[in-house]
Amino acid sequence: MATAISKSIRLSCRNLWKIFGDGAERAVSSIDNMGDPDEVIATLETQGLIPAVCNVSFDVHEGEIFVIMGLSGSGKSTIIRCLSRLIEPTAGSIKVDDKDLLGLSDRELIEIRRNKMGMVFQNFGLLPHMTVLDNVAYPLRVQGLPRKEREKRAVKMIELVGLNGRESAFPRELSGGMQQRVGIARSLAVEPDVWFLDEPFSALDPLIRRQMQDEFLRLQDVLQKSIVFITHDFLEALRVADRICILREGHVIQIDTPTNIVLNPADNYVAEFTRDVPRAKVVTAGSIAQPHTGVVDDSHTVSIHTTIEDLLPRLANSNQPLVVLDENTNVVGQVNERNVLRALASDNQ
Repeated sequence: MATAISKSIRLSCRNLWKIFGDGAERAVSSIDNMGDPDEVIATLETQGLIPAVCNVSFDVHEGEIFVIMGLSGSGKSTIIRCLSRLIEPTAGSIKVDDKDLLGLSDRELIEIRRNKMGMVFQNFGLLPHMTVLDNVAYPLRVQGLPRKEREKRAVKMIELVGLNGRESAFPRELSGGMQQRVGIARSLAVEPDVWFLDEPFSALDPLIRRQMQDEFLRLQDVLQKSIVFITHDFLEALRVADRICILREGHVIQIDTPTNIVLNPADNYVAEFTRDVPRAKVVTAGSIAQPHTGVVDDSHTVSIHTTIEDLLPRLANSNQPLVVLDENTNVVGQVNERNVLRALASDNQ
């Protein structure tokens, strides 16, 4: 899991709708107060309309990785394209640093995209006739930066993603993982405040995908971006997310931390996503901690984010509880073998 969530909101999405078909704007006002997703869908379909995003609201905090996931057709990619206005929302509000994107002129929107947003998609989208250096520097060229300055910044991004020495290579000379690193470096070259990633690793082989997830988390530790990350892979979501938003047919079903999604699914639909997830990889020390008694021994402490999987070897080599600390090293409780066994046993209930 990534960093702890701060209170500062970088991106805010309120009552977002995207409906395809003639008369979509009129239809929103008539269904805005409908609570039942099936009723909304049925009402729109009788009017020949296709609902893709239905009354979606969420915030993304400074430094947070906010993962949106769901089955194919649930509206994940449509949301992220609405957030960047690659497609126009039917209704709602999208704010970046309190600036309403839906009220911007075309020129203002272009400036926001060029200077505040980074985007990475499943299709790497590299320009085949350009070298790695030129690909990464291309957004800066569009901004009008002088060649020397843009190449200096591009080299820095290339080093950041671990492609030193590949600056003169062409995309065809790189592996899939390397090509995606170039795409990531290119999106970071503009030093965006908000970073959109739409299934960035789904086209990669499993081993390369795992490596890219590790690389992504390493970058986030350094950069602390506000990120909207789209995936259909629940295990990937568990690895990278601070919070997860689960969609069904364009509706938000649950927004919560990975641990709470697994332990307290909102309904059977969410439970299906979590059914085969090993709890040892998800449940954290903070979620199972009991009240602490006794003296704190610095050699027997763990973070609230430590998973059961990582707790087990510590407990196996100790005859005393482990003290659980928060980000500020405050004591929040303790865990012992019984806590862990109880959490694991609930997997089979």
